[in-house]
Amino acid sequence: MKIRIKELREDKDVLQSELTHLLGISQAQYSRIENEKNQLSYDGLIKLAIFYNTSIDYILGLTNEIKPYSRTKN
Repeated sequence: MKIRIKELREDKDVLQSELTHLLGISQAQYSRIENEKNQLSYDGLIKLAIFYNTSIDYILGLTNEIKPYSRTKN
């Protein structure tokens, strides 16, 4: 499955180092995730979806709709 985190990062002109601080991982770890050698944690997916204002489904390539879903109130 082709994840879109590199595409999103480049489209927003964000450096890997900025995202490593957000995710609490090293730049080497982040690079391996972008190159699909490691997987991003569930918490990491949530953080990136919020950061990029998109859905986890978009990040994972399950939809081409970049707009996030409406959030439900509990």
